[in-house]
Amino acid sequence: MNRVIIYVIVITVIVLVSVNLMHQPEPLNLSQFKLKQEYATKKKPSVDHTQFEILNQEFETPQDVTLACLQCHNKRHEEIIHSSHWNWERVAYVEGKGISKIGKKNVINNFCIGSNSNEQACAACHIGFGMNSNTFDFSNAKNVDCMVCHDNSEEYFKGAAMAGYPDRSVNLSKVAQSVGRPNNVNCGSCHFYSGGGNNVKHGDLEEALLACDRNVDVHMAQNGMGMTCVDCHGDEKHNIKGKLYSVSSTDVNRMNCEECHTSRPHLDDMLNRHGNKIACQTCHIPTYAKVNSTKMAWRWSESGKMKDGQPYHEEDSLGNHTYLSIKGEFEWGNNVEPDYFWFNGHAQHYVIGDKIDTIPVQVNRLLGSVNDIHSKIYPVKVHKGDQIYDPETHMLIQPKLYSPAKGDSAFWVDFDWNLAAEAGMKRMGLPYSGKYDFVETEMYWPINHMVAPKDQALACVDCHTSHNGRLASLNGFYMPGRDRNRWIDLIGNLLFWGSLIGVSFHALARLINSFRKNEMEAEEINIEN
Repeated sequence: MNRVIIYVIVITVIVLVSVNLMHQPEPLNLSQFKLKQEYATKKKPSVDHTQFEILNQEFETPQDVTLACLQCHNKRHEEIIHSSHWNWERVAYVEGKGISKIGKKNVINNFCIGSNSNEQACAACHIGFGMNSNTFDFSNAKNVDCMVCHDNSEEYFKGAAMAGYPDRSVNLSKVAQSVGRPNNVNCGSCHFYSGGGNNVKHGDLEEALLACDRNVDVHMAQNGMGMTCVDCHGDEKHNIKGKLYSVSSTDVNRMNCEECHTSRPHLDDMLNRHGNKIACQTCHIPTYAKVNSTKMAWRWSESGKMKDGQPYHEEDSLGNHTYLSIKGEFEWGNNVEPDYFWFNGHAQHYVIGDKIDTIPVQVNRLLGSVNDIHSKIYPVKVHKGDQIYDPETHMLIQPKLYSPAKGDSAFWVDFDWNLAAEAGMKRMGLPYSGKYDFVETEMYWPINHMVAPKDQALACVDCHTSHNGRLASLNGFYMPGRDRNRWIDLIGNLLFWGSLIGVSFHALARLINSFRKNEMEAEEINIEN
């Protein structure tokens, strides 16, 4: 009996040691160690722009600031005018279309639909001055806006519907003397507020990242590494590393976690092998929209309603618009669990003039599958809604939405979909039948930011479960704990019960042998006595 107790104690110790080893801290690879050292101290600019005589003047126009910048930073404008931030398009191979240009100039989304015919308002997020129509001169270096990315005074901002010009209250001289390395405010002034408000589009990019803790994002947290956008999204000749999935089609110049964390960041080899088919973000971003809400649905078909003959709006308890006469009806979400898709870095997009081939219309389509060796499972925000289309031509319509005054066919002031559709499609040089309706659409936004601390990462049971697991919607492969297969189950049961029976028989045999040995020793003692 004493030996049985000893066996139990030994097995218990082995189990406890194994569990402890499984929960050892992850090894810190060299690149991570260097990063943590680098971001432990704040970077300071090496140049004081207040000392440059050319910047100590009263600037009459923002173009004058650009010309002053180019006196020292000569040829930089040539880099800018070849960048996608400037051109709103890039040349790429698009499946089914060959080599073509794709970007904000010709794709449609299911938020504010598109920039065409609405340039004067949309240009608030263009790195240039004077984009008020489709005749904007993209070769004119004087219209490059250096300040929008390099202002460190945090006092520079674009004016509302001013074709990309700064607000009239901006002190151009002060801003020109305060330029430096782009910070999170510079990047966030566009990327946080795209779609018409904070966190509307992305769900994982919002103003809360400017002053957050590690529970929101371990990289940008003030009590963490305090990283900035450009620490990861660096550039080569002003071409920024990383691409927005809503307007890029190829797996080129993307950002990957492995660039800093390597392909084997875990002590547990099983977790590392998961990385072959599961993106880091899948486990390490369990929810998005952690602080402020993000828009989950937008129904344009409900727009145009009036109260007492005037446009109106409604809000929820958090201050989010649930209805706007100019835009329609909205749904919002907080702490949202992502949807999950196979994605290989390539995507397809609805380009203005394409025929609708699916309903809901997939405004962008993430490519990948379980059988594609380049595909991994990614967390994705799915934005649903409806928007205007032509039932005769089977094309999504690019409507004219913005105008500073009534009578210019813009829906946001005239509230006439027919006029807005006619004006928008005429601008694009595309046919409009005179009929319109609304069609369901979907858009897919992979989640890459708001990385949680590692102790908040998904656990095995979050996916490997038969009831409401995270990956319940993904089919075509066998997942232990989630799926049933009679042959695999049979083999597994046989192995389990066979092992249990074998161990039991072995233990029983050892016990019997031990009892017999004790009896024989006792008999020998009796004989000797």
